[in-house]
Amino acid sequence: MDHERHLTRLYDAFNRRDIEAALAGLHPAVLWPNGWEGGWLQGREAVRDYWLRQWQEINPTVDPVDFSRSEMNVVRITVHQVVRDLAGAITVDTHVIHTYHLDDDGLVLQMDIEQPPV
Repeated sequence: MDHERHLTRLYDAFNRRDIEAALAGLHPAVLWPNGWEGGWLQGREAVRDYWLRQWQEINPTVDPVDFSRSEMNVVRITVHQVVRDLAGAITVDTHVIHTYHLDDDGLVLQMDIEQPPV
């Protein structure tokens, strides 16, 4: 499987707010970070609820800029993250690292967020 292409499609779906396409790339029991409110979410439905709540308050976009693989099914992606308020004003414009742990079918088992080294 081409993990880079697969994950790029998930980012595209998220940025288009195509929630079904984005969720389809996640394992049903995915472990997902709540980067907005803190803590962790378990399962597709929890991620769905989180994204829907988030999109009612803020307008985030994330675009992959660099991919690397550290292990067989682990992909690290540096992303450009821009968060706008609902009026369109930018509140966050930064780069972060998303690390994906994938199953053998390419579904996301877990995603982690970290700040890139300075």
